This record gives sequence, C-alpha cells and structure tokens, in this order.
Amino acid sequence: MPSTQTLPDSLHSLPKRADELRQLLIKWCSQNSGSDNLTGLAAMLELLYAEFVRLPGAKVERVALAGTTTRALRVKVRPAAPLQLFFSGHYDTVYGASHPFQRCELVTPEILRGPGTSDMKGGLVVMLAALQAFEKTPYAANVGYEILLGPDEETGSQDTTSLLEEAAKHHRFGLVFEPARANGDLVKSRKGTGIFTLTCHGRAAHAGRAPEAGRNAILALCEILPQVAALGLDRAMPGVMVNIGKIHGGGAANIVPDFAEAVINARVTNAGDDILFLKRLHDICTPFLAREGFRLEIGGGFNRAPKIESPFETALFGNWQRCGQEFGLTLDWQHVGGGSDGNILAAAGLPNLDGLGCVGDHLHSPEEFCYLPSLTQRAQVAALFLHRVAAGEIALPLRP
Repeated sequence: MPSTQTLPDSLHSLPKRADELRQLLIKWCSQNSGSDNLTGLAAMLELLYAEFVRLPGAKVERVALAGTTTRALRVKVRPAAPLQLFFSGHYDTVYGASHPFQRCELVTPEILRGPGTSDMKGGLVVMLAALQAFEKTPYAANVGYEILLGPDEETGSQDTTSLLEEAAKHHRFGLVFEPARANGDLVKSRKGTGIFTLTCHGRAAHAGRAPEAGRNAILALCEILPQVAALGLDRAMPGVMVNIGKIHGGGAANIVPDFAEAVINARVTNAGDDILFLKRLHDICTPFLAREGFRLEIGGGFNRAPKIESPFETALFGNWQRCGQEFGLTLDWQHVGGGSDGNILAAAGLPNLDGLGCVGDHLHSPEEFCYLPSLTQRAQVAALFLHRVAAGEIALPLRP
C-alpha cells in the first residue's frame, strides 16, 4: 500500500471519487459516438467540452478538420510553462447509431459493460481525473500541456493526423490513454496498420448465351486473395497479420460479373515491413494485369507505421512502474497488434507511453467492459507521475 503521508492530498483522495467517475463514464458511454454518427459525435464533443473546460486555466477549442464536419477537442493549459507534455485520446467508438450495443450495464460492482467503456471513454475519464488531481499538487505550474481528443481514431485518424504530427513538434513526450490490457499491462509497442482495397474489373456477358465472352471478376479476385492472405506466413516479415475483411461484387446470377472488390487489413511489426508488404502485394497482383479483359487496382495503404519502443520510452516506463508501486500495482508492458495514435506520434518523433487508460477487455464487441476500480487506480498513477515530473523528481532524458 502507498505511504499516504508522502502523497499530495488530491492523489490520496482519488478513490473517494469512484462513484462520481463511474457515473461520468456511464453518461459518456450512453451517448453514442460511432465514427460515422456525425450527430452523436457532435453531442459527445459537447459533453467533453463541459468537463475539460473546468481544468484551471484551460483554453478549450473545437478544432475544424478538413474533409469532415466533425471536430477535434483541443485543450491547452499553461502553454508558456518550461516543460510541455501532450495528452492523446479519442472519443469515437466502433458502435454506430444502429448497433444493438447502446447501453451500460453494471454486471458486478466492479465490472461495467457498455460501448466504449474501455476503448476509450474509460481512458478519457482516467485522463481527466488524473489532471484534476495533478492541478492541485504544489508544482503543477512547472508543467504545461496540450490535450487532443479526436473523432476518427477507430477509422485510422485520417483527419486528425496532421494535428497529431504538428503537436509532436512542440512537446517533450506524449501520454496516450488507450485502454490497458486485460491483465493491466501497458502498451510497449504496436503493429503498424493499413487498409487496402483490391478492385478487379472484368467483362460482363450473358451467362447462358455467351459465357466465354465474359471475364469473371469474382473468380479472378478469388485466385488472388489466398495469396494475399498467405503473406501473413511470409518468414521475411515475421509478425505480419493479414485479414480479408470484406468482399463484394457481381449482380444478377445470369450475368458474368465484371466487378469484384475486397477490403484487406494488414498489420506489420517491424520498421520497413510496410514497404516489403507493399512490394509483395504488387508482386502477387502484377501477373493478373497481363490477363486479357481484366484490370486490377490496388487502393489504400498503411496509415500507421509500427510503434517500436525507444530508450526514452523505456526510461519513462520505469518511472511509471515505480509510481504504480506506490499504490500497490505491479505494472508491466507488452507488444500488441492494434494500432493507436501513439503510432502516429512515434512516427512524428514524439516518444510516448501508451495504454495508460482503464483496465478492460472484449474491445469492439458487445461484451466490452471496464474494470471500475482501475479508473481511480490508473488516475492515481498518472497524477503521481505528473507530480514527480513537475517536482523534478524524475530525470527526463533528452528527446531523440
């Protein structure tokens, strides 16, 4: 247990806010904010604005994004302070307005099931509670920070990437409040992620009268896809994952189909494997370009490079571990397959700790849940870490 006499009162008292934070999480998760629900995203933005604007000295703005009517929420506190940190999060979820998973349920006193409870509205609660506690500590004035909450992380952060890249230039390091793993581990490294489309154009013909005149786009694409899926077994790219997520095409059964398209999710572990994957993909598709009557198009690409831990991040994590020990938590970190905005920040040169949010599991499913005690536990760890940074008790390495 922590030596409570050495902790600022605001950190020591965080567990007393457990009921309040649970109710806030339920309120936020009860507002649908699926990535494609523009009305819901706008409503969620206002709920977040109402809470984050209360941080002392906060300048809060709704940031317009190119190519969409959705907005990001940006909060700046003490931009002239000598040390500047960056806090990253998102408020969209994978559950659209018509998805059946729309409400929260208290399964046990410690388990709250609901859409976004863990990914990542629970993380936003942790972030907010940690900052509220930190602002009451004696050295808070030494640290300034920017918070960026995006509306499109679940679809690749296409519209917020430029904001993340710009923020990466101006901060010492970043803190990403994506969910921790089910066992409580933080995120050490992440795979790079990409979405690709393979579109095959053939030639339509009457399936009964002149089938030989047609070029079946579906059959051609079905020849290609097993080869693409097999890239996940390529020994030259260990850790590569390939998922054929969607395929559609054709029309009436008596017409040779002239169109078929597949959507592919690819994930790579090592730097440079994204380039190698693309080469392998083109190698597979090139022979089909020579077939008479067929045309094949490759669309999409990698939107997140692999996030590989750096010595700076290793040093930060060691300090985060020691803060966890103050509260009786044994923290570790691990490599994970999912991508996050931590990938984008790392690629832009900003070291960051990831997976700092609540503990939960079954993300992106109707069984998603948050382990409620982790809301205050993880907020305590984050607030203590910030307090020690502000007090100069944590020696920060030079930014690479």
